[in-house]
Amino acid sequence: MMGMLVVAIGTTGHAADYPKPINDAVAHGVKVLKTFPAASSLTGWIVSQGADTSVVYTTPDGKTLIVGELIDENGQPLTKQYTRTYLPAPDYSSSFGQLEQTDVITEGRLNHPKTVLYVFFDANCPYCHFTWKALQPYENAGLQVKWVPVAVLGESSLPKAVELMSSKDRLAAFRASQSQFVPGKPTPGPAHLPANPAVADRISRNGVLMEKFGISGTPGIVWKDQAGKIQVKGGMPRLSELAKITGLPEQKVDAEELQKFR
Repeated sequence: MMGMLVVAIGTTGHAADYPKPINDAVAHGVKVLKTFPAASSLTGWIVSQGADTSVVYTTPDGKTLIVGELIDENGQPLTKQYTRTYLPAPDYSSSFGQLEQTDVITEGRLNHPKTVLYVFFDANCPYCHFTWKALQPYENAGLQVKWVPVAVLGESSLPKAVELMSSKDRLAAFRASQSQFVPGKPTPGPAHLPANPAVADRISRNGVLMEKFGISGTPGIVWKDQAGKIQVKGGMPRLSELAKITGLPEQKVDAEELQKFR
């Protein structure tokens, strides 16, 4: 129905009390978790389908369903505000435990790192390459990055990932692939999937794990902040965000191709 996040809130009311558009959605498997008064006499609804939740609205006459961001007269996004107010922060602790056990390529400071990031990456992803390049100065300053391979960007993604994870020296193979990466001209992968079904299965499970963090595409960054709280960032971060994400002093990142991310 629409993009959503996992929550568990008691239901409000009964299906017979719902406006027809909500009842129609319920008939197709959507669950109503909560209602609340929204701007301009709208009614807000927290709804879920599968592992996803979202905020939708109905008009005062109950005949129209509104999906998307509401903007108030001052240009403020109300849906984001309602999401913060009515949805509890997702609990990633179980998923993080799985992440700590998954197979990765470890780069940066190996002993006593100051900070550890997990980055879901696809071998064909240019923004993963940009993230790799942007993090290099931070690795030199004490960062450790655990690169978690997934295969979401085409037929060659899985063969490339399996080839990397089957290499005798994964780190060397990974760094070579990133050093040779040319955005818009991905390096060719193996013609066929390497005969290592166990590795392929782990990579597929990494993709499922990535989704549990609400990350829909690569790169996806997961880490614990200095207070021990699990944080998630989907997409290539701005260079100005890296100091906060890594918990390290801001490092100079002067690669020309990264300047658009300032």
